[in-house]
Amino acid sequence: MPETLGACVVELDLSQPLSVTQTDMLLLALGRYGVLEFPKQSLTTAQLKAFSQNFGELYISPGGRAQAPGFPEVMILSNMVENGQPLGLKDAGQSWHTDMSYAPVIALANILYGTKIPQREGKPLGATQFRNMHAVYEDLSEDIKSTLADKTITHDFNKFWDMMRARPGSTRPPLSEKERNARPPARHPAFLTHPLTGKKVLYANPGYAVEINGLPKAQSDEILEELFARQLEEKYLYTHAWNKDSVLMWDNIGTTHNAVADYGPDEHRYMKRCQVMAGHLFGPGGTQEPLLFNPRT
Repeated sequence: MPETLGACVVELDLSQPLSVTQTDMLLLALGRYGVLEFPKQSLTTAQLKAFSQNFGELYISPGGRAQAPGFPEVMILSNMVENGQPLGLKDAGQSWHTDMSYAPVIALANILYGTKIPQREGKPLGATQFRNMHAVYEDLSEDIKSTLADKTITHDFNKFWDMMRARPGSTRPPLSEKERNARPPARHPAFLTHPLTGKKVLYANPGYAVEINGLPKAQSDEILEELFARQLEEKYLYTHAWNKDSVLMWDNIGTTHNAVADYGPDEHRYMKRCQVMAGHLFGPGGTQEPLLFNPRT
């Protein structure tokens, strides 16, 4: 696996149906590069959903927040306000995390379509950053690998939501009892075999990981802090500068990500997001061996 991430897929119109060969080639590229950009796209919400469904079942948030009208599988991420109402969830993802690690069935990929990108002095704002968890695993000490080889880690949605609510200026409301009950903590192996690469990744992110099961709390806290600090080393970082009307697809198993909040309320950002689940590649809780991806062509 490369220490850096990111590749650009050119001359592919995502508004058109994909062939089986194209779908499989994109999955292989996703495993290889972690982050794929598709520039200069023109998509309806229905077309974005159709493209995303090529790769697996799409997630529907149980809270029903910021969904595109008529498309519960598509979430709006935006700081824009219309008629006094926010058009989307404005502060999503501004901390290092892996989407859906808190769920019994984890996510394979995120797919975002950016139609308004904030600009200042001709430069795009609101970059998305990524860390390569294949490379992080490879660089772990043999002692850490041995200690965590058979361990699971508990991931809790409440940790991230409460952390985001505590940020200055956040408008996130508290979770309702129904929303909390819909997302109980989940356990996953500390090291997952990636279904697209067949290689190990560290599956522990600062946003949701709260405990290494089977270790004393003090030791668990110490190792988690070490793992989080290791991920922040510069050599694992890729920062993606957004381009208007581009689609960005990233691997939610082999990377962590963070949205850079360097734009103001009058610097508008508008994106549509689909989350592709990995239920067809992993069993609930990640306890089963993955069904390693086998291209169909």
